[in-house]
Amino acid sequence: MSNHELSEQEVFRRRSLNELREKGINPYPAAEYLVNAHSQEILNKFSDDAPRRQVLIAGRLMSRRIMGKASFIELQDTTGRIQVYITRDDICPDENKEMYNTVFKKLLDIGDFVGIEGYVFRTQMGTISVHAQSLTVLSKSLRPLPIVKYKTDQEGNKIAYDAFEDPELRYRQRYVDLVVNEGIKEIFVKRTKIFNSMRGFFNERGYIEVDTPVLQSIPGGAAARPFITHHNALDIPLYLRIANELYLKRLIVGGFEGVYEFSRNFRNEGMDRTHNPEFTCMEIYVAYKDYNWMMQFTEQMLERVCTDTLGTTNIEIGDVKISFRAPFCRITMTEAIRENTGIDITGMDEDALRSVCRQLGVEQTSAMGKGKLIDAIFGEKCEGKYIQPTFITDYPKEMSPLCKRHRDNPELTERFELMVNGKELANAYSELNDPIDQRERFEEQLRLSEKGDDEAMFIDQDFLRALEYGMPPTSGMGIGIDRLVMLITGQTSIQEVLFFPQMKPEMFN
Repeated sequence: MSNHELSEQEVFRRRSLNELREKGINPYPAAEYLVNAHSQEILNKFSDDAPRRQVLIAGRLMSRRIMGKASFIELQDTTGRIQVYITRDDICPDENKEMYNTVFKKLLDIGDFVGIEGYVFRTQMGTISVHAQSLTVLSKSLRPLPIVKYKTDQEGNKIAYDAFEDPELRYRQRYVDLVVNEGIKEIFVKRTKIFNSMRGFFNERGYIEVDTPVLQSIPGGAAARPFITHHNALDIPLYLRIANELYLKRLIVGGFEGVYEFSRNFRNEGMDRTHNPEFTCMEIYVAYKDYNWMMQFTEQMLERVCTDTLGTTNIEIGDVKISFRAPFCRITMTEAIRENTGIDITGMDEDALRSVCRQLGVEQTSAMGKGKLIDAIFGEKCEGKYIQPTFITDYPKEMSPLCKRHRDNPELTERFELMVNGKELANAYSELNDPIDQRERFEEQLRLSEKGDDEAMFIDQDFLRALEYGMPPTSGMGIGIDRLVMLITGQTSIQEVLFFPQMKPEMFN
């Protein structure tokens, strides 16, 4: 193995591998192993009064206690762990006892995959177990697993010893993390439940799930710095998707009344506990609706998702308790800034906003226009204050180039962001469907780009052409799935809810 010096354990395991082959045992058999039961289901369904149940189970060997002619092992499968009782005479019914004396006792190691055929019973100590009648080697593990030991304290809490807890190792070797650390797999099971719940909520209302391009000639739909690549055959630059908004709106123009997509988006920006350059977003667009309707829709959806996933609308993140029971609080952006700073920004021009930033100690640059200045004030002085789900509504038009002007105040837009635990979770508009107004907004974004704003939006001429064919009144909403999973599973780092978070390759360390 290149660039890897084998440890003593790895050398020993390779010798065992060769000995298995010499004995005619394939350590990586190709044949199907007909599993018909799993650990958790066996434990849940066992009854002392029921007829004896035959099972075939398979999984990793995670611990063993060898006691002469009889032994106990702990087998871990996809649902949990179960004890297996193994005796020499049961798995070696003939005179040749090599399967127990040599293969099981000497050539198998912690981490190996084995199949067990046997029956379920309760031991004298009261532990529901499987009594093995045959053992099959399914896969030999060549690297030793880190062994995490658990003890229960006087209050009944599990305490881990020798834990595999270094984040650098856990995220790089998620496959090991999933095997040895309890509760990690459950986070990702809940992630899937969240997707399924949202899909069910949308599908019940007749909305259509669609796919839109990941490689785009213009990175539209959000203010963000894109990744850029080159297409050799077309000889053009292409961008990895930063958002799918403009494509979904094209489908509304084309006659769909409601469309949604779970999209992988990519933004070439910073990384921290709540940002990964590759992330998952859900966006939905529904014709003939506005942002008031979308607020109700969003809070009903989140209440449903939380209940489907956890069985309750209440979640806990550390000492913080959050309720997703609808309805959620609502406050306008200007009211939020006034409430948290004592300053009313209504009607302020760019110079006045820069003065407010200086007064409040909010960092600013010459490339920032009115929208970015207001966003900076809100982000630094207000956002973190909203722990319970709160809709921040009616954003200044400079902050929302794709959003319809407010029906009562043309200086504002019909937009909301949902704040939970001090972070944005969802963003929604009454969508701008006036093609002339939209062109003017894009041109303003172009001016910001010329001033040095590298997150300003590109002008998408084809999207403008689509709007000119006519788009009905529409409301759209995007929600960060990774942040939602963080909330519902009680995690404080986005890396905990991504199977494989982005990291610098080891070769560059």
